[in-house]
Amino acid sequence: MKDSNFLKEMNARKLWHPMAHPGAMRDAPPKIITSADGIHITDIDGHSVLDAVGGLWNVNLGYSCQPIKDAIAAQLQVLPYYSAFKGTTTDLAIELSDVVVDSFDQEGMARAFFTSGGSDSVETALKLARQYHRLRGEAGRTKFLSLRKGYHGTHFGGASVNGNPLFRASYEPLLPGCFHVPAPYTYRNPFDETDPERLGAMCLRALEEEITMQTPQTIAAMIMEPVLGAGGVIVPPETYMPGVAEICARHGILLISDEVITGFGRTGSWSGARRWGVKPDMMTTAKAITNGYYPFGAVLLSGEMAEVFESADEAAGMIGHGYTYSCHPVGAAAALACLAETQRLNVMENASARGAQLFSGLQSLAERFSLIGDVRGGAGLMCGVELVSDPATKTPLDAATAKKIFEATYEAGVMVRLSGTNLLMSPPLILGAGDVDTILAALAKGLEAA
Repeated sequence: MKDSNFLKEMNARKLWHPMAHPGAMRDAPPKIITSADGIHITDIDGHSVLDAVGGLWNVNLGYSCQPIKDAIAAQLQVLPYYSAFKGTTTDLAIELSDVVVDSFDQEGMARAFFTSGGSDSVETALKLARQYHRLRGEAGRTKFLSLRKGYHGTHFGGASVNGNPLFRASYEPLLPGCFHVPAPYTYRNPFDETDPERLGAMCLRALEEEITMQTPQTIAAMIMEPVLGAGGVIVPPETYMPGVAEICARHGILLISDEVITGFGRTGSWSGARRWGVKPDMMTTAKAITNGYYPFGAVLLSGEMAEVFESADEAAGMIGHGYTYSCHPVGAAAALACLAETQRLNVMENASARGAQLFSGLQSLAERFSLIGDVRGGAGLMCGVELVSDPATKTPLDAATAKKIFEATYEAGVMVRLSGTNLLMSPPLILGAGDVDTILAALAKGLEAA
């Protein structure tokens, strides 16, 4: 490896970073992370911090989960790769399909299609939704509905259903036939409604109105995150997702639950859909399926959808979609070990307890610091803080001051994610009570610095 001086000098000189302006990264180079242990990461200067981001919502079991590392190493020795395209597969892909489908039995899932990550999973689900309706003789069902502020990856389909113009504007025109409805975002919404239940009912009426406007027979699917993650950790009221499911079922519209973030325990339940008592038609997963140690994802389908595909003739029912790394044996080995450890450690219970502790602590910080306009959480171990310069007008905090809070928090020993004027937290689910106190203390120092 090159020495640290070379790496600092070359930082962002030849490498373009995802979700960043190349020039901005060159002028203010990103932090260089060189090692990790447990729930801590260490940068090139030897500064160790608690990772309250959990990688990117995905390192649920921390950085020292030896069973996953061992499974990856062992599989590399036996079978580092083989294709799962028509005619061949691997033993671990078969085994994983049995394990992962059974783990989502309560959600009504019956089949799995493996991908390389979350964006791949969303793209797969959108395509399968259209094909499903075509197989049923409703080829006119091609449109998609989604939530404003929702995030569904970066492929053209995912960008098209994304509800944030930041991920859309530079790449338009995108996939036609994608329409966005209001999310139950109590702090900012077009209805000026702050009561969660009333807002949820308004948003459900808006969904009904959009379906009527588009005509139900033209809509293939509604895709939504059970808790909106990148949009700022927007937690809907209890009745919202069940309401969406009822509306979609009544109109023959598939419901895709995007569980890329919320799957495998982060919400305090095995999935966001399970937390809200919903059985979707499809689920997209990735991230924590391998704890971030290997790029992997899965789309899960209901038994009803499976029956339609499997009973169709070969030409129509063929899935003309897939990836070179679909069913990758090393990824499957990582996923099997990760799911076993996730269950063994019962991280869902800890996610609920530590999430409640973090959410309560952030609410206390909001009482101390007027820069905090809104605190969101209460659904497992994912929380968001929205920064404002004036609580009365909800004026967003300027970027320079928000960056100052982020940097001071990092120097105080904790990595959080700064997304616009939101501080997002999704720490590993093995977090302890003392670790939550560390996060809160570092955030207090960050806010004090501003």
